[in-house]
Parts: sequence; C-alpha cells; structure tokens
Amino acid sequence: MRYRTLGRTGIRVSPYALGAMMFGAMGNPDHEESIRIVHQALDAGINIIDTAPAYSDGESEEIVGKALKGRRDNVVLATKVRRVMADTSVQCGNSRRWITESVDKSLRRLQTDYIDLYQIHRPDPDTDIEETLSVLSDLVRNGKIRAIGSSTMPASDMVEAQWVADRRGLQRFRCEQPPYSILNRGIETEVLPVAQRYGMGILVWSPLAQGLLTGRARKGGQTDLRRAAFFKHLSDERRLDTVEQLTMLAEESGLGLRHMAIAFAIAHPGVSSAIIGPRTMDHLEDLLAGADVTLADDILDRIDDIVAPGTDIGTLDMAYRPPALLEPTLRRRPRSSAAS
Repeated sequence: MRYRTLGRTGIRVSPYALGAMMFGAMGNPDHEESIRIVHQALDAGINIIDTAPAYSDGESEEIVGKALKGRRDNVVLATKVRRVMADTSVQCGNSRRWITESVDKSLRRLQTDYIDLYQIHRPDPDTDIEETLSVLSDLVRNGKIRAIGSSTMPASDMVEAQWVADRRGLQRFRCEQPPYSILNRGIETEVLPVAQRYGMGILVWSPLAQGLLTGRARKGGQTDLRRAAFFKHLSDERRLDTVEQLTMLAEESGLGLRHMAIAFAIAHPGVSSAIIGPRTMDHLEDLLAGADVTLADDILDRIDDIVAPGTDIGTLDMAYRPPALLEPTLRRRPRSSAAS
C-alpha cells in the first residue's frame, strides 16, 4: 500500500484502516478469528486500527489488545471516548472526570502504555470544549496519548476547537473522523475544506454506506430483515435508486461496487484513510482485493453526475444530529402567555 500522512502529524497511515467495530458481541464473538483478521490485515500492509470502548462494551478493545501482542510498535492504534459505557450519568461525555477514567480503562483493555490517536466519539454539547481540550492536553503531556482527534464534528465546532486550542495554548485536534461515501458527500461542503485548512487528517467511516454499497442490497431484492429493521436507510427508496445507478456504472467499468465505493472515498485529497469493518476473514479478503483500485477521472465524473458533490442521498442511521435538530425548543420561539 502507498502510505499517506495523517494530516500534518507526520504519522504515516495506510489508505485502508481496519475498523474493529465488528469484533465481539456486536459482530463476531469468535476472538480467535477476529485476531486472525487483525493479523491478516497487518500482513497486507494496513497499519492503522480503529476501535472504541462502545464496541461490544469494551470487548473490541480487548480483542485488539490481544491481537497486537508483539506487533504493537508497527501499528497506529486509535480509540475513542464519549459513548455511554454504563447505566450512570457520570460514565459518559467529554468531561475531565470521564476522559481521565476512560483512557485508563482503554489502556488496560488494549494492553498498551499509549494510544496513538485518541478521539472524542461524538461532540458533547454539555461540556465546554476548553475542558475537553485541557484534559486531552494533559494526557498528551504525560505520554498516555500521542495525538487527539474528533469524530462527526460539525465544521463550525471544528473551527471553534482550533481557535480555543490556539488561544489557550492547548493541544488541538489533529484528525476528524466523519462518515463519507458516494451516498453521503455532505462533508465535502465544509468539513473536508476546514480539515485541510487546519492540517487535520481525515479518517472516514462507513465508505460502504453501512452496507448499501456492498452490492448485496438491491432494489426489489431480498435484504437481511434483521439489518433492515435496525437500519432504516436500507429501505430508503432514494438511496436504493442511486445504488442501482452506481451498480451499473461499476459493472460497465469492470469493478465491484464495493471496490469502486472505497476507491472513491480515498480519492479525495483531504482523506487520509477509509475505515473498513470486516466481520469475517472472507469479508476482509474481499475488501483487500480492491486495495489497488484507482478511479479514472471519467468514472469520478460519472459518479458526480449520479450524486452531486457535497450532497447526501438520505441520512445514515448512525450519523450525528446536533441538539438544534433534535430538540424543537431550540428552534422555536416560546409563545407569549398573552398570545391567543
């Protein structure tokens, strides 16, 4: 693989990153097979692994830790903080209290002394960004983490975080992890340009649009009912219509749809690496078969004709929605008690 620099960190990463969300109870409960998947990915040249405490309640981190015994020094290890890990109000968020506790738990599960990239899993509107950057800066200074990043952060929040870090002399986010695929190109409008302006690396997730761009979900075809019930986007007619057009383009180009989709994601100059999340060894080998695919300009132009740059066809079920969209009271003026 031709390695790239993660923004301006100087860290060299492979264009494919191994996502570990499917390791453990959420996906593959067989630890030994998951470990073999990690080893196969490393042998193929992948050098960055992304996990999180939220994946199978920490089980994913434990599997990755076991898999990296004897190979830790050759891996860029990324994990996260923020998602709820227990049924209490204090074990979540981006506060100093929780980050300090969470990072030590991740280090134990991963069986390592340091984390290369530590990311806040989602923005936390209840915690001041200065509070979050302050504790992350302390963790960098004491050697527990090497670089910090964000995930699914709106462009305006990215800019604010950079300004706060500059004013307060704190560590700044060096990487952003947003969703990005042919079906979800919204980040091309502001997130990617902002990241490039500030020298941030981009580690994109869901380049296969949560399975829609694997070629297995077709309009009028049979879809895994369990997945369809969990992921509403699998029955979104707009997305399915677009998948049909993309499938025809891939076939005309002599490509597998999934390989075209990932090649698209890593073609953007602002993208450092795209996360692939295989559940089985077969899935991994299938994805690795497209590692050398590069899309010619005419194919990229035709993709632009199908899905215009900067647009989203529907919304990912796991996408971050800020409070301003979720809470009606934040976008409606209160009615006067005297109003009729």
